Amino acid sequence: MPPAKAFDLSLSVTAHLASMAGSRERAIGRAKSDLVGLGDEISWRAWHFGVPWRLTSRSLRSTGYTGSSMSKSAGPFHRFHHEHRFESVDGGSRMTDIVEFEAPTGCWARLAERLVLAS
Repeated sequence: MPPAKAFDLSLSVTAHLASMAGSRERAIGRAKSDLVGLGDEISWRAWHFGVPWRLTSRSLRSTGYTGSSMSKSAGPFHRFHHEHRFESVDGGSRMTDIVEFEAPTGCWARLAERLVLAS
């Protein structure tokens, strides 16, 4: 699909929830529409490793269909930044998904970061 269509799909709450069905993810606070807009804040709840997780993210920027970024405003991470970058490739598109995170302080959190999250 063209990058502009892939970009719109990446901002769809419905598409995100469908892709995460295995973790029983749900949106607690929704965007103003199905497409996440600049400044929208959404809380997500999901099950990972048998534990319920809650993360609130805020849409920070959009560069048209070339990219968008979300950053956590509350949740289990000390720092969490998620970015999508799109480029046109062979009549379709390529999305590069960039995730940067840092576990909260404490030896157990750092160990989980190295052994589970970063793998």
